[in-house]
Amino acid sequence: MGSSHSTPISAPLLAALQEAADVNGFIPFDVFMEIALYHPAAGYYCREKPRVGLDQRADFFTASSLGPVFGELIIAACLHRLGDRNPADTKFVEFGAENGQSVLDGIDHPFAELVTVQVGQKYELNGSCIVFSNELFDAQPCRRFVRRGDSWREIGVEIIENNPQEAERDAINPPDVLPPESPEGYHLDLPEKAAALAAEIGSHSWDGLFLAFDYGKSWREMSEATPQGTVRAYHNHQQSNDLLARVGEQDLTCHVCWDWIGESLQKHHFSIDPVASQEAFLVKNAAKTLARIMQEEAKHMSTRKSGLLQLLHPSALGQKFQVFSAWRDDS
Repeated sequence: MGSSHSTPISAPLLAALQEAADVNGFIPFDVFMEIALYHPAAGYYCREKPRVGLDQRADFFTASSLGPVFGELIIAACLHRLGDRNPADTKFVEFGAENGQSVLDGIDHPFAELVTVQVGQKYELNGSCIVFSNELFDAQPCRRFVRRGDSWREIGVEIIENNPQEAERDAINPPDVLPPESPEGYHLDLPEKAAALAAEIGSHSWDGLFLAFDYGKSWREMSEATPQGTVRAYHNHQQSNDLLARVGEQDLTCHVCWDWIGESLQKHHFSIDPVASQEAFLVKNAAKTLARIMQEEAKHMSTRKSGLLQLLHPSALGQKFQVFSAWRDDS
């Protein structure tokens, strides 16, 4: 997973990476990923460019790219989960909204307020809330390790002649979660920052529903069934293992560990629901809205109907994404 060096690193990113290197020139992968994605001047998520959408200029599309139908289903699912709680007393807070655009923009909704929190934006959660995110946690920096012989080595980056190269070092203070035994060459990507973000959100004084749509796996799947790790790059709708190419110009993602997200929220007294596929979650929690939309669009293949099929079909987004939900009551 070295670099193709297809695009020179911009001066701000190069300077930040060189400054982040230790005395041996090693940059831990989570530090590299943080700079590549979130450097305030040149990071992928901080640059003015199309990132999300069906257009070929974008790099990937999400459920929200399929039109307002996703927002309609989110509203229906949230109302189902709220039960007897009055939605007019509940704020809908979306974390990681691209360009501050909420999944509910332009859709009539019953909530007290619609709030978006962008990357790096300060926030304070309080009162009754629905905290929603769509592909937020998989964009958090992760640490990478590889099994060599009878020990784990940490994967990082070195800058050689202004080009990034993959590097390894003996793991310094290796995390306790690293398995004592694994096959030679097994890659294990640890999404620690995603779990830390969930803990930060849970630490605020609010009650209500936590709802995250994302890529994810259980810890067992990550530690036993993904020998090549889960970090991937996305550029122009193409997935790649070339993580060091186009630094700052391609997306980098790491699968979420749902077990860790759950543990982070349980420490803040959340009740955790079983993780469900996107298809199963929407069918269970937005059944009446699904039926109404299918009836309204039954006679023709509209954009709305096409989007709905993309959201639900197992070979499209229906099984590709999972939904993690949790609840904390103020009583």
